[in-house]
Amino acid sequence: MKNKILFRSLVGSPIGVTISLIITIIFSLCMGHGEYFPAPPELIDWCGDNEITAVIVQMICSLLVGAVSGGSSVIWEIEKWSLLKQTLIHFAVIAIPFFGIGYVMNWMPHYLYGALGYVGGFILVYLVMWFSIYFSIKVKIKKMNKHLQEMQQNDI
Repeated sequence: MKNKILFRSLVGSPIGVTISLIITIIFSLCMGHGEYFPAPPELIDWCGDNEITAVIVQMICSLLVGAVSGGSSVIWEIEKWSLLKQTLIHFAVIAIPFFGIGYVMNWMPHYLYGALGYVGGFILVYLVMWFSIYFSIKVKIKKMNKHLQEMQQNDI
């Protein structure tokens, strides 16, 4: 189990950085008017107006978020836990570092409604992904059951 967590964390780290880079590009396309914003202006200010330091700090935090996301995927393989327990624990394991880092890195606004919007967006994305995976697995199970029934009928 520890090796799986470590491996998936190592795989998740560069994925976290890639997603972070894609977000900066999308943000820059939408808000930059032709200019690239590699990190939030508040983070750059916090880093002493040093963009390179801000990008490095953001990359390290993106690595951490990716590692936690990747490593936490083993939660879904704990068969003795109910789906509800897996979901709640996985959500907490993902959300706590994501919100903490998001707040410190200025990925989320530092006022109530902005933070609530960020949390709401996170929950919405989590639910969409969860339901997509859930229904995908359900379809696969139906196909497997149908295949098993056909095999049983052919044996008779």
